[in-house]
Amino acid sequence: MALLIAVVPVAFDRLSASAKYSDTVRALVSELRSARFLAQSEGHDILFVVRLADRNFGISGKPPHAIPEGIELRTTVAEGLQEAGSSGQQAGIRFLPSGGASGGSIEVLRAPGSGIRLRVDWLSGRVTQEALLP
Repeated sequence: MALLIAVVPVAFDRLSASAKYSDTVRALVSELRSARFLAQSEGHDILFVVRLADRNFGISGKPPHAIPEGIELRTTVAEGLQEAGSSGQQAGIRFLPSGGASGGSIEVLRAPGSGIRLRVDWLSGRVTQEALLP
């Protein structure tokens, strides 16, 4: 019985970390696709922003999503959409009404170093994901 009590918290922590990772990936993909849809339907540019220092992301002007502890984001975006200001580093991907985007990628990493890369195609604005190789 004591062994079971010792193992359950460890298993719960791993399950919780995995759920937070999955939720973060889903939220990122959903927000990126929403930004693309909004740009096309509203007829103006929509900016998706990742604020690395504040540990949040989302569509500019809307409430941001928090990045949980234990998850790291890395960004690669077009020149002019990455800045280091007083509040820290910020990166953006601009979605255009034509369906295109400024393009870029967001890597979502969990504690052991594994993760995925979300890519935004500059021509189509399409969001895809791929596993990061160790």
